[in-house]
Amino acid sequence: MSLDGFSLSALIVESNKKLAGSRIEKIYQPDKYTLSFVIRNHNENIRLIISSKPENPCLYISSSLPENPASPPAFCMLLRKHLEDGRIAGISQYGLDRIVFIDIDVKSDRGNVVTKRLTMELMGKHSNIILVQDGRIIDSIKRISSAVSRVRQIFPGISYQYPPNTSGYDLLHTPVEDYVKQLAQEEPSSTIAKAIIKTGSGIGPVTAKEIIWRSGLPADITVGSLDQADLGAITEAINSILGVVKNHSFIPTLAFNQNNRITGMASFPLEHLATNQVKVFSCMSELLEFADQLKVIERNPDKNELEKLISNELSRLNRKLQALSSERNDAGQALKYRQYADILMANLYRIDQGSSKTVLTDFYSTVPATITIPLDPSLSASQNAQAYYAKYNKLKRAQTSLTIQITQCRQEIEYLESVQISLHNSTTNAEISEIKEELAQSGYLKIPAKRRIKQAPSTPLTAYSSDGLTILIGKNNRQNDFVTFKQAHTEDIWLHTKNIPGSHVILRTGSTPASPEAINEAAHLAAYFSKARLSSQVPVDFTKRRYVKKPSGSKPGFVIYEHQNTLHITPDEKVVQHLLRQPVARNK
Repeated sequence: MSLDGFSLSALIVESNKKLAGSRIEKIYQPDKYTLSFVIRNHNENIRLIISSKPENPCLYISSSLPENPASPPAFCMLLRKHLEDGRIAGISQYGLDRIVFIDIDVKSDRGNVVTKRLTMELMGKHSNIILVQDGRIIDSIKRISSAVSRVRQIFPGISYQYPPNTSGYDLLHTPVEDYVKQLAQEEPSSTIAKAIIKTGSGIGPVTAKEIIWRSGLPADITVGSLDQADLGAITEAINSILGVVKNHSFIPTLAFNQNNRITGMASFPLEHLATNQVKVFSCMSELLEFADQLKVIERNPDKNELEKLISNELSRLNRKLQALSSERNDAGQALKYRQYADILMANLYRIDQGSSKTVLTDFYSTVPATITIPLDPSLSASQNAQAYYAKYNKLKRAQTSLTIQITQCRQEIEYLESVQISLHNSTTNAEISEIKEELAQSGYLKIPAKRRIKQAPSTPLTAYSSDGLTILIGKNNRQNDFVTFKQAHTEDIWLHTKNIPGSHVILRTGSTPASPEAINEAAHLAAYFSKARLSSQVPVDFTKRRYVKKPSGSKPGFVIYEHQNTLHITPDEKVVQHLLRQPVARNK
């Protein structure tokens, strides 16, 4: 997946609207490649993520902050010293290339305002984040010495230079006709897709494919095969894309392959792909956050292992449940055998020794009738009756035992389905690790002691109602127990899908009655973060936290509750994203 110049251009426009003039309150460094900023703009806290990860360099406004190490790295400390309390003067792009500048006005030791520039080079394995002042490098997240690169060095004290090979036609500021003329002069044997990428600045493979498709040309056509009509079609296709970009009428689109892996992104519709191969977002930041989180999960080898484990366990338990239910149905014949025994005992004198069956009056029938009772010829009539009594007693005991086993089996299925939903909702490696640890503690897998690394617990998801109430969402069973029994107060509202695995949701009321709108919004989140996400009219129970109890010895996430009311919700992803991006709450 690559963030090309057109996508970046849309992101710059969106980010300037949100961030220009805002103040940097806090800076964190979750890992060796990533920075996260808490930025204050009027009454809103905005979270900005900047990443130089080789496999997925990006920046976006996030709905939440990633987890941070106990001790901040050296580069994070340096940025705090230079940039905290500074104001973002503006965000810009180097032409149409994948280079972003965030200019930050800060007060110097002398009290005057100076501008420092945080430069992001989003270029695959060469990605970097560099702090520059007056053209000189203060420091960078990755230092590049002459031993690493003879072409370009990056370390404190030297002048900042742009990366090599950043030349090319900037289609936002260059006549398209000039670009197409240059395109026609490329190597005749080169495919048009390669020539489009090579000639233009910041054009990625997905954009090149879209230009070719809109031109009506074959995907494998070469430069030497182009005629004037073809060049005119290419010009028209590029102008149709530029119209979206220049008018800021962006339609952020993410592309997937048949294996549901991300293959690219664009700030405009990707008409060369089928509707089931794309996902459209409301803004580029939302797209990039989704893609970044998906990439984190894809790179975690534990996720596939846990998915397979849970799927196999659920298959086994469902087969077991079917078998137990069948056995209990058989055990339901117990009453028949007692009736056989009673009828035999009342008619001992009528039964001949050595008979294999007997026909007697059925005094249990509500109408006059006879019944045929099978007999063991080697036993007397009395012994046959006693054998049926013994069979009745055995089946009655089995029926009680099977009912208990079926209940336990259903509870285990419900538990594993809740873990399955937690795994689906996980967006961090820490959350996946917690799920793995939970399954190990529940006896579903073994983790060698040397591989058990204690780490900081993951944090529940936070959203805000339209009237400013905090909503807490547990994304796994550890978080569910935490938000319900550690964070929630007794008068807060607890919500959960009715008889459906899903997240525990807490609406923090601050001891004042919650509005129907706030409860409905919290219920929307409960329905969305459940197994019924794609269903309609999902039943969601809600009650005060004081009426929620956890039975002693029960599995993680399991509770019982009473005095509930029920809402029926049809989950809507746009509503959920709106709630996750609400301003800071009025209660804590």
